[in-house]
Amino acid sequence: MATTGDFAGAAPMAPAPHGPGPSYLPSQRHAHAGLASNLLDVGILRSTILPSFGLHSGLSVAAYLAGRATNRLETKDWLWPSGMVLNAWWAAVGRHVADGVPAADAWAALQRPEKLLLAAFSVWGGRLMWRVARRSVQRGKDEPRYEPAKKEPGFWGLKAFLGVYLTEALFQTAITLPFSLLFRTSAQERGVSWLAAGTGAPAWVSAVAVGIFGAGFALETLADLQLDRFKARSVGTETEMCKEGVWSLVRHPNYLGDALVHFSFPLFLYGNNLLAHPLAVCGSVANYLFLRYIGGDKENEATQEERYTKENPTKKVEFQRYQQEVNSFWPGFEAVANKWTWIVAGCGVAAAALEQAMR
Repeated sequence: MATTGDFAGAAPMAPAPHGPGPSYLPSQRHAHAGLASNLLDVGILRSTILPSFGLHSGLSVAAYLAGRATNRLETKDWLWPSGMVLNAWWAAVGRHVADGVPAADAWAALQRPEKLLLAAFSVWGGRLMWRVARRSVQRGKDEPRYEPAKKEPGFWGLKAFLGVYLTEALFQTAITLPFSLLFRTSAQERGVSWLAAGTGAPAWVSAVAVGIFGAGFALETLADLQLDRFKARSVGTETEMCKEGVWSLVRHPNYLGDALVHFSFPLFLYGNNLLAHPLAVCGSVANYLFLRYIGGDKENEATQEERYTKENPTKKVEFQRYQQEVNSFWPGFEAVANKWTWIVAGCGVAAAALEQAMR
C-alpha cells in the first residue's frame, strides 16, 4: 500500500512545526497558490486583526471621552503613537504575561530581529509621544487646526467618534499589521510563505531597512528641532515660514520622516525572513495614505491657509510662495545639491553600520 509520500507531485515530508505528525515543505507552486487564500484568511482575521482593532477602538473610546470632557480634540494625537506601541508590546509580550508567563521569559523567547523591531517602534512612538505631550502642555489649549471642526453643530456626537476617533482606530489597526501579524500568529496560521518558499532574503536587505529607519527618524527629529528653534526666534514677528534645514527639502519633512520609518518595518521583516504574510506590507501603505490624504499634510495646509487668511495675510503670501518653491512631501531633483539630503542619508548609513556592528 502506497504511503503519502508516494503520491505523484507530493512535496517532501518533514517534521511538523507544531506537534507530532508529518508536514510538507512548501513548493514554489504552493507558495503562489496560497497567496490569495492568505490574504482572505479567516483565521488571521479572528486571531490578529479583530483583537487588534478591539484594542485600538477601546483606547479610542477612552480618548474620545477625555476629548469630549475637555473639549480638546488633540487627545487623539496623544493616542496615535502610544496606542500603536502599546498594541505591539501587548501582542509580543503582554498577552503572554496575562496568561501567566513571566515577563522576562516572554521577552527572552523573542528572536533578536523581533526585539530590535520592538525597540525601534518604541523609540519612534516614544519620541512622538513626548513631542505631542510637550507641545500640548506648552500651548495649554487645543491644536489651532482643530478649532474650526469643533465649531460645527453636534461635532462631539457621532461625528467626532465615528469620523475621527474610530476612523483613526481603523488606521492604527492597519498600521500595526507588521507587528500584530508577527507576534499574534503562529507559523501554522501564517501558512505558506508568499514570497519565496525555501529561500532567504539577501543579507543586505536588513541593513537597508535599518538605514531607512535611521534616515526617517533623523529627518522627523531634525524637522521638529529646527521648527522649534525657528519659532523661538520668530516670537512677535510671525510673518515668515520656516525654510531652513530639512524644511528646505520638503514642506513636511516630519511626515516624510514618519513615512520612511514605517516603510522600513516590512522591509526589515523581509530581510530577516519574518515577513510571512502579504498584509504586513499594508501597514506602511496605510500610514502613507493617512499622512498624505487624511490627517497629514493635506489637512495641515488647508487649516494653515484658512488661519493665515483670517489672522496673518502677510504670512499667507509667504506660505503660497513656499508652496511654489518647495515640494510638499517628496523632494525634487534639486534636493541632491542640498546638504541636508546628505546629512539625513548619513544618519541612515550610520544607523545601518551601528546595527551591523552590534550583531
